[in-house]
Amino acid sequence: MECREHCAACCIYLSISTPTPLHPSGKKAGERCLYLTDDLRCSIYTDPIRPKACAGFKTDPIICGNSFQKARQIMMALEGLEAKQ
Repeated sequence: MECREHCAACCIYLSISTPTPLHPSGKKAGERCLYLTDDLRCSIYTDPIRPKACAGFKTDPIICGNSFQKARQIMMALEGLEAKQ
């Protein structure tokens, strides 16, 4: 799977219940993953500690849209988050 460059919406808006060293209690939806690099890449993409929720996430235009803003809107709706004004 290839992720859209400079997006990372799933790394921010996806909730993750699996504990990892940097997220011992998992990660809440809307919280930036601590494994996300400054250039919006997953630093544990090929590491076995990568949560199954992340590994199983499949990019698709219906989920990811065609921009970070659209992906953010879709992911927030799926996770039941409200946009902060």
